Amino acid sequence: MADVDKKDLAAEVREFLSTRRARITPEQAGLPVYGGNRRVPGLRREEVALLAGMSVDYYVRFERGNLSGASDSVLDALAHALQLDEAERTHLYDLARTSTPTGRRPTVSASRVRPTILRMLDSMPDVPAYVRNARFDILAANTLGRALYAPVFDSPLFAQRGPVNTARFLFLDPVGQDFWADWDKGADDSVAFLRSESGRAPHDKALTDLIGELTTRSEEFARRWARHDVKIHRSGVKRLHHPLVGDLALPYEALDLPADPGLRLNFYSPEPDSPEREALDLLASWAGTGTVVPSRHG
Repeated sequence: MADVDKKDLAAEVREFLSTRRARITPEQAGLPVYGGNRRVPGLRREEVALLAGMSVDYYVRFERGNLSGASDSVLDALAHALQLDEAERTHLYDLARTSTPTGRRPTVSASRVRPTILRMLDSMPDVPAYVRNARFDILAANTLGRALYAPVFDSPLFAQRGPVNTARFLFLDPVGQDFWADWDKGADDSVAFLRSESGRAPHDKALTDLIGELTTRSEEFARRWARHDVKIHRSGVKRLHHPLVGDLALPYEALDLPADPGLRLNFYSPEPDSPEREALDLLASWAGTGTVVPSRHG
């Protein structure tokens, strides 16, 4: 690993552990508190070491950015002490694996969608669906998926450069503020997912370039990036405001494609007879005529 990579990784480990430590109070950790002159907002390093059953020097080594050689049992103890959730625990393991000199580099996300997957997308005409990689590049979409995401596909951001990328749209196109009805949640989730991916694939240059671009061009992104939050996206409800059919609250599923590392199938499936189902039927009818779906406000 190049020196600059080692420095970046050490900084990532240091800041991730220190931010997780700072958010936990002694009361939350079940520790007694003596006196009121604590100089840190959360746990002290020695308190984390106590909770994890390790020496202070050993934990300090971790928080200085060196996870190399840490065993699974040690990482589990550290995750328990810091009360990490599933996404945070996975991120810790990713950082530790990358810190090990003999660790295998994770496979970079695939860049092409196989014909089988394309046919599957087209076989779901009533469901908006698309395939994206871990950088939020949309690599393929069915007709209804393109109609639903028309503001993204038609963004001037992608007129001369590709691929269509929902993170760039979210932070760099003003229309993103309208399209994501709950913009703050969408922004938080996108940054947390990219942070998770940066731990899994730190050698993905396209990912590093995207993060660098968004950090320098968007204060909102930079502020969230500094929090070191991570998240796993599998299912939920996405709230969108479409210029043609209005507000939508769409249940979604995100399925990894095992044969295509890094690729994920996203689809939206509202309840039958719901307002969202009616809205998607209208959108499908509009898109089926071959007419351009309105995508911009104003």
